[in-house]
Amino acid sequence: MDKPMLDDVGLWLQAFLSPTVLVELATLVGCVALAWALVSLLQRGLHRGDPRSILFGVRIVDGALFPLVLLGLAYVARTLLHHWLPLAVFKVAIPVLVALVVIRIGVKVLQVAYPQAAWVRPIERSISWLAWLGMVLWVTGLLPLVLDELDQIHWKVGGTTLSVRTMIEGALTAAAVLLVALWISAAIESRLLRSATGAELSLRKAVSNAVRALLIFVGLIMALSAVGIDLTALSVLGGAVGVGIGFGLQKLASNYVSGFVILAERSMRIGDNVRVDNFEGRITNINARYTVVRSSTGRESIVPNEMLITQRVENLSLADPRVWLSTVVSVAYESDVDLVTRLLADAALASTRVLREPAPSVALSAFGADGLEFTVGFWIADPENGALGLRSEINCAILSALRAHRIEIPYPQRVMHVQVDGALPAAMSPSTSPATPASAPVAPA
Repeated sequence: MDKPMLDDVGLWLQAFLSPTVLVELATLVGCVALAWALVSLLQRGLHRGDPRSILFGVRIVDGALFPLVLLGLAYVARTLLHHWLPLAVFKVAIPVLVALVVIRIGVKVLQVAYPQAAWVRPIERSISWLAWLGMVLWVTGLLPLVLDELDQIHWKVGGTTLSVRTMIEGALTAAAVLLVALWISAAIESRLLRSATGAELSLRKAVSNAVRALLIFVGLIMALSAVGIDLTALSVLGGAVGVGIGFGLQKLASNYVSGFVILAERSMRIGDNVRVDNFEGRITNINARYTVVRSSTGRESIVPNEMLITQRVENLSLADPRVWLSTVVSVAYESDVDLVTRLLADAALASTRVLREPAPSVALSAFGADGLEFTVGFWIADPENGALGLRSEINCAILSALRAHRIEIPYPQRVMHVQVDGALPAAMSPSTSPATPASAPVAPA
């Protein structure tokens, strides 16, 4: 075991002033150059330039692989030089590299696992301060003394004796285990979601979320065991939590279970166009508790997953993305039905969004009070782009075609009958005097 440096500061400074320090510095520079070359070759060979990569990152020094490789090379060089030279530089370099590895791994794992979380930045700073503080205590030789003093502060909890040192070591163990769990889950998520599209995307995301939750749970159990807490004491807490979920958190538990059912069955997927609770839109995200549906107008609806299971939901893109739309047109009774049918069918084809197969259909749907009512039906394959603009385009084309062929679009008409001085009712227009009956006037409404 190395002698603590604070025991003899003079020897430490003397070692730094000796000529062998140049050999150590040259060896350390060689380790840096070799680590840089190895990581560069790996990055080019694996074609890694993803900012979400924990090992590589965007730049060589941005990932965790470079400090790891450099630390390994420094340990090898320290072991070799220890037999021939008194070490001075490597006694400082090794703790610095260990602190750098801890900082880089902790920061990169948190950035990848929680890219948009606001609380990640304070935790990153805390990791940096703790790592550099541990490095200073290690280099100066104060770390064993501080740990011994912390071990003297202890208390008894039930049948377990805890100390400040035990609590700190347990917290560090828990943090390390959680970082490893998040690292593994991030790697699994990246591999699963790399080329997933459509139906596979939802299922793979559910698998990645389940794996992350399982790894974090196992990490917490291992951390509690490392602290010395008896896990059998958690059985009471587990029972209380189960009762709370069964009675007080029924809706919340139902939403979570419904979310996993939706993701597992793939009855609804990210990208599907659905109509639920009189709200129509595209599914943009499926979370464990709720689903986000975005309409064509830009509004987003947060739909609880239980509603998607227990209520009727129209999936407009489950089997066939084609959607049938229609518009209604009225013409005068004197119009040529065959000509109107042909004009309406041609007008429906004026838009490029209307499918040619199946072709638009025109039907004489009703004999209205003011004219003949035709229903123009047509198919589209992109309902996510909205229907209002398409109907407007087709209606404008219909109006232009009817005007070009002088086909009348009738106005709503009403007939008024007024009884004058007990006489029989007679039809009159609003412009006719009440005392002067009209034979058959018709006035526009």
